[in-house]
Amino acid sequence: MKDFQGKTAVITGAGSGFGREFARIGARLGMKLVLGDIQRDALDATVAEVQGQGAEVVGLVGDVSRAADVQALADAAMERFGAVHLVFNNAGVGGAGGLVWESTEKDWQWVLGVNLWGVIHGVRTFVPLMLKQDCECHVVNTASVAGLLSAQLMGVYNVSKHGVVTLSETLYHDLRVSNAKVGVSVLCPAFVPTGIHLSDRNRPADLAEDAPPTPSQIAARKASEKAVTSGKVSAVQVAEMTFDAIRDNRFYILTHPRILQSVELRMQDVVAQRNPTDPFTYKPDVAHKAS
Repeated sequence: MKDFQGKTAVITGAGSGFGREFARIGARLGMKLVLGDIQRDALDATVAEVQGQGAEVVGLVGDVSRAADVQALADAAMERFGAVHLVFNNAGVGGAGGLVWESTEKDWQWVLGVNLWGVIHGVRTFVPLMLKQDCECHVVNTASVAGLLSAQLMGVYNVSKHGVVTLSETLYHDLRVSNAKVGVSVLCPAFVPTGIHLSDRNRPADLAEDAPPTPSQIAARKASEKAVTSGKVSAVQVAEMTFDAIRDNRFYILTHPRILQSVELRMQDVVAQRNPTDPFTYKPDVAHKAS
């Protein structure tokens, strides 16, 4: 997809971070926008901003972990604009870090509900619409380098993002064998200052955790906050990279090239059938001797 003028984009998690930047670029390119977010004030602010840019926009508050809320975005897009050409299954949460056996059932339900089920609902809802339209369309699923690595103290998040990567890869292959006109990209950024470390502000009350955090969970939160807030690549840059990938019909969007050394090392571990290397420290010689 190279021509965005007049096309319709649906963006989840549009109130902040990547989603807000996708909306800003979409408006600048003359797109019609359907924006979703769980946080009303943040969503309203994005809607008002892109309207000020002259965009036609619909904003809906919703929770992507619920299929009905994702369907509502599709219904709004079809009712208002009559088509959907570009979908960003982008909404995501952090949190629930710490030793993996200390994560509660509610932790798993919350993170997988948003990060993985949100993308599943998006694929199941929008891809059939795109296929019926029989025109050039594109799906972008937001994953993470956590979907390509398995870092310690990030178990729940890792599982959710690995799921998004394999879902996206499978979707790519399924669309290819179906001779569909729908492109797919999976966005795998490393740490970017987006506010994802503050995700607990939108955690549903019925999935809130009453127990005090364990030492490992406290350590994970501090490490996440430091990494996210110190990120050198901005959400603006990631959004621009993403639109470039859509134009090029490129599947993998890897925004932090230096992390590829760790991704490659993990692949080498698999091929060599050796024990996993610490993904936070690229020391292949040391790792190989330890295996």
